Amino acid sequence: MIPLWVVCGAFFAWRTPAYLGFTPEASFVALRDNTHYLMLSAHVVLGTVTLTCCCLQLWPWLRQHHPKVHRISGRIYVTAVIPASVLAFVSAVWQDLPVPGRISNMTLSILWLLMTIAGFRMARARRFAEHRRWMIRSFALCISIIANRVWTGIMVVALMPFTDSVYGGDWDAMFMDAALAAVWLSWIVNLLIAEWWIERTRRPRPKPPTGPVTGDGTRPAAVAGHRDTPPVPLSGS
Repeated sequence: MIPLWVVCGAFFAWRTPAYLGFTPEASFVALRDNTHYLMLSAHVVLGTVTLTCCCLQLWPWLRQHHPKVHRISGRIYVTAVIPASVLAFVSAVWQDLPVPGRISNMTLSILWLLMTIAGFRMARARRFAEHRRWMIRSFALCISIIANRVWTGIMVVALMPFTDSVYGGDWDAMFMDAALAAVWLSWIVNLLIAEWWIERTRRPRPKPPTGPVTGDGTRPAAVAGHRDTPPVPLSGS
């Protein structure tokens, strides 16, 4: 848990201050107007809340020793995700990105909202195994904003050797392709890792009974400590 807290804390310190005051020129995203900046700022603030709650939800010690805090942070997470995902969707529509990038961010926003609601409904129905699976998916999408920065760096390094041969020396075009690839990879890879983790930690299903089948199609109940032994012949037989 410590590495996750460190990464999230560093991300907050790097990104959040640009959206806490009315300073559109400090935005990391190309803006259309001041309304776009305000919506993006609200999304960033709510996103900070969701990432903090996400860290709390993933902390096993807190879940085991302080279940009430776990439940409260979970409710705060769900409450913050709903407006944060809606604002993310609208910001994606307005964002100054090529269409593939907008589609990716819009898809991410919709999936984040739907998976969070599904997890909340499973908790309300006390179907906690399914609740856990849906919330792991939701957390994977929530953290994708951090993964996006990692993938951007990876894709820039991967495409840099082709700047002259493919992009004709146009660094802006190369950076744009790297950003578009990162936008998709950040949440798709996270979701695949989440699915792998869900399958890896899924409780094994009970094994089907084995043994001889009786005439009526049932299996005789096993007796603990009993081993089948051949019948002992009667004396004189």
